[in-house]
Amino acid sequence: MLTRRELLELAGAAAAVKLARAQSNGPSVLYRDYSRCLPDYLRALADHAYRLRNGEIAKLTSPGAIRERQQWVTRTFWKLVGGMPGRTPLNARTVGSFQREGYRLEKVIYESQPNFFISANLYIPTTGRPPYPGVLFQMGHTTNGKAGDLYQRCCQGLVRLGYLVLGFDPMGQGERTYYPGAVPFRSRLGADEEHTRPGRQMLLKGGTSTRLQLWDSVRSLDYLASHPLVDPGRLASTGQSGGGTNTMMLAAVDDRLAAAAVSCGITENFACANFNPPGSTDDGEQNFIGSGPAGFDRWDMLYPLAPKPLLILASDRDFFGTYSPNYISSGTEEFVKLKRVYDTLGHGERIAWFDTPLPHGLAYDMRLQIYNWFGRWLKNDNSAITQEPPTAPEQEAELFVSEGGSVVQSLHSETPFSLNRNRVVTKTAEPLERLLSLDRPPQIPAATLSRASFARTRIEALEFASTPEVWIPAWLFQPEHAESLKAVLIVLEPGGRSSWHEGELYDKLAGERFAVCAPDLRGIGDTTPEFGRGAARHARPHNSDEHWAWASLILGKPLAGQRVTDILAIVQALRARQDLKGKPLFIAARGFLTVPALFAAGIEPGIAGLYLAEGLTSFSDIAAAEDYRQPFGNFVPNLLMHTDLPEVAASLAPRRVVLGGFVNGAGRSLAPAEVRKQYDAPNIEVLADAAWDAAGILRALPAA
Repeated sequence: MLTRRELLELAGAAAAVKLARAQSNGPSVLYRDYSRCLPDYLRALADHAYRLRNGEIAKLTSPGAIRERQQWVTRTFWKLVGGMPGRTPLNARTVGSFQREGYRLEKVIYESQPNFFISANLYIPTTGRPPYPGVLFQMGHTTNGKAGDLYQRCCQGLVRLGYLVLGFDPMGQGERTYYPGAVPFRSRLGADEEHTRPGRQMLLKGGTSTRLQLWDSVRSLDYLASHPLVDPGRLASTGQSGGGTNTMMLAAVDDRLAAAAVSCGITENFACANFNPPGSTDDGEQNFIGSGPAGFDRWDMLYPLAPKPLLILASDRDFFGTYSPNYISSGTEEFVKLKRVYDTLGHGERIAWFDTPLPHGLAYDMRLQIYNWFGRWLKNDNSAITQEPPTAPEQEAELFVSEGGSVVQSLHSETPFSLNRNRVVTKTAEPLERLLSLDRPPQIPAATLSRASFARTRIEALEFASTPEVWIPAWLFQPEHAESLKAVLIVLEPGGRSSWHEGELYDKLAGERFAVCAPDLRGIGDTTPEFGRGAARHARPHNSDEHWAWASLILGKPLAGQRVTDILAIVQALRARQDLKGKPLFIAARGFLTVPALFAAGIEPGIAGLYLAEGLTSFSDIAAAEDYRQPFGNFVPNLLMHTDLPEVAASLAPRRVVLGGFVNGAGRSLAPAEVRKQYDAPNIEVLADAAWDAAGILRALPAA
């Protein structure tokens, strides 16, 4: 239901329209800025999440309350990312080594999951006396992984200072590249998409790329902690960028860490003050699905570490585009909150912030800060290190653990895609409304903003109230003689309601005695979101269906579910209109909008039938396709644990569902016989083509 404020806003908008119409020398109608609807909706969700979490953080006034919060963080984080895996044998082995001044580098390989290999370099001091403090070095998103120039320098600097250092290739980087280009150790996608592409698929089966990345870190720490030359009581983790964020993740779940240094990680919260939609969305493993409603955010990952030593290093320039415009302001705010926790525990000196004006990167001064921090807290050495030990990065191939630089080619390693594809899930019953996290639309009639006409068609510009902050614009085309009306047809097109021209599709359908409603669902057409604030190089790429979908999932409202809510609001309002009452209502949808159309029909029995053209056959096909094609806005977490598109279509019986020109997960057009293998219910008809014209649509509707 709409709040009193929102009802007043609607009434005010209507009054403004009436006033404008009364002015003979002014515009006849004032339209709403629909580009703000989705941003305002998410802003309200983020504000709720921000206030919810702040209320809990404010309660941390005693060591007991802090301990409870720390335990809650660990439990909640594992739950959000898909659960803690079981430990399996590492099967670690050393496959080569070489000597350099002050250290020996061993090439090691181990399995974080069965047959899922991690390629790593172990830097062992050849001076000093063991056991040495151990440092897990986590790489940022360089395609060459552990061979990154600045990462090698930091690992070499640490080992020359007396630390035993393990640096490993993250998933999708270096020797663990899973979508290779011309050479097997270089991705054709880039590091971020190497994480995100399989991560989207994992969501369908209840997993996340976060879980995969985090478990690699936990098992790598297992290897480091068990090394005979390491002091397991002096373990630390550090990393740059994505490696800094991975260090935060490890701190949330593994109490073996004695210290941590986070360099240029996502040290900002998603639901923060002055939320700037779509917010600080990033690659797959750094977006925590459902964290907003849980009152969990990125800085929570650091709370379990307290009061152990923690250093946060930031590039001031990152708010210009590497991360979001709130990077520094949110990080500063959250640092102050965590500092209070350290003070409450009596160790305020163990947390520090360092920033540099230099761009995103593990710059020289950042590395010096890490050396000094670990020296102070892991070696009880307060002498200042003002110069980095000599470093000389190796050629990438010199660090290879596997033959040819690919664990997939040389060791036949599993990949994130294959692990997820082979993951068997047992389906359980779950209401579609709950999976989609639906908002129920308010009982408010559609507002007619203006009227126009073609030769034999009457046209209305309508507005539907969907949820708080969201209004859906639409055209309604009706035949000139309303008494001849056969049925109501909602037409959903990926490009929005733009096909309104005289003599074209909607006009022709109205000429066949259909009332045709053509809306712009959330994020489509005139509701395409406005750009967020901040640097253009951040705002421009983030204004995409991909990032709005991630933001929606983080805040607990799948974009597919939001669009289903829009459809339900339209259906509800149209059926309530006096001139349309009693007429059967159908939906014709094309492309990616076939998915929310099918979901809507699965929830709303008042939808009499569907014509779906050029749609996705199933999400099982997505999980089975290494190179899949489907907008992320249609992905619903855990969907394949409960249902799939063919099952939803079959559940509509006896209502008729007509499919034309369907495609598989890779976007390949399927012959009718291939589609029928998945859609074999008697209420489903499969056509050979996907005719998207008046004749094709009418052929699929029994009311025609």
